Amino acid sequence: MTSVVEQQPNTAAKSNLMPMFIIGVLFFIFGFVTWLNGSLIPFLKIICELNEFQALLVTFAFYIAYTVMALPMSFVLSRTGYKNGMALGLGVMVVGSLLFIPAAQSGHYFVFLTALFVLGSGLTILQTASNPYVVKIGPESSAAMRISIMGLINKAAGVLAPALFTALVLSGMGDYSEAHIASLDEVAKQAKIDELSNALIAPYIAMAAVLAALVAFVKYSNLPELELESEEETGDDRSILSFPQVVLGAVAIFFYVGIEVIAGDTIGLYGQSLGVSNFAALTSYTMVFMVIGYIIGVTCIPKFISQQQALLGSAVAGIVCVIGVLTASQESTLIADVLWGWSGIATIPDSVTFVALLGLAHALVWPAVWPLALTGLGKHTAQGSALLIMGIAGGALLPLAFGQIAHVTEDTSLGYLVGFICYGYLLYYGLVGHKKRSW
Repeated sequence: MTSVVEQQPNTAAKSNLMPMFIIGVLFFIFGFVTWLNGSLIPFLKIICELNEFQALLVTFAFYIAYTVMALPMSFVLSRTGYKNGMALGLGVMVVGSLLFIPAAQSGHYFVFLTALFVLGSGLTILQTASNPYVVKIGPESSAAMRISIMGLINKAAGVLAPALFTALVLSGMGDYSEAHIASLDEVAKQAKIDELSNALIAPYIAMAAVLAALVAFVKYSNLPELELESEEETGDDRSILSFPQVVLGAVAIFFYVGIEVIAGDTIGLYGQSLGVSNFAALTSYTMVFMVIGYIIGVTCIPKFISQQQALLGSAVAGIVCVIGVLTASQESTLIADVLWGWSGIATIPDSVTFVALLGLAHALVWPAVWPLALTGLGKHTAQGSALLIMGIAGGALLPLAFGQIAHVTEDTSLGYLVGFICYGYLLYYGLVGHKKRSW
């Protein structure tokens, strides 16, 4: 059994519609919670008085949960089933959201990081369960197209999250820049920090309520169970580590998620360092370009380009954009003027624009790697999925490397040098790594 359904084409398409809708809702939640971090990082940098490296512990606490919890969550899924596992993951996220209340009230950075780790743990089980659904719910050749649809939903949430954060949390706050807060006397400074911190409480209570409603929605939905264990047998009892395509694919996910998080979560810090006024909303720029990339994936894969070609194109485009970040002007807004200046949307310096364009460059990596990595795994698919999810640790570790480079050199743009390693490996996986079937 290689998909959720093995029926006549028209019947299968209809029966796939509701599962795709439910999974689409979950991918929206992934995106909203994940890309809220891009606004949260410069925000916590102010209220907890952090440097760049310390601020990026936000990404570490959130994404390290994927590595720590992926294999345990795969065992949980084997006991609960995928549907109940998704409901459980949403329940864990409710707890993580509610932990932001004591975090905001105390102002302790460690409590914020604990809340983020719990949120990431809940997302781990959701990701481990939902990605195989999208791959196995239809033909393998169009899996990247289906994942692109989910990515489109995910990144649309990523566009919405920073905008909502700015509107709900920062509205009416007046001048909340680091320079202004530093100029205040101690009493006024602490009052401003407390005001900023307490503004987080209501949004996260609302998030917890929505997630709790989704627990019931998923639990009582007609989402079918995947029966991956009944797939065609591979004929042996090899370890998942015996499959090079998925092991090397997990490394590809590591580098991809690392540079994706850097592009989405550090653009605010970079803009802040250059004095860009709307730095808290800059993650939305990266997300808009990722949405455009996913639209390309939905319309072009596999009709015009293969999954492998999408991966290779992403790697080359990413390298070009990193060069642009390092060499383009930090004052001129010429590129933004041409691309969207006519629309009335605030423009940003050219170097920052290239950070946003990284979103377009690597948008198709995730949908391309998953089907390439899971090809031929048969009954090992669930373990392979867990291994790929563990690769999300790149979002925890590589931004710290970025932050350390930026902190030591006192030049945030130099942190993007990490991108050369990331896109270089993705180029290797697209050319060679995904084809390997033995060590």
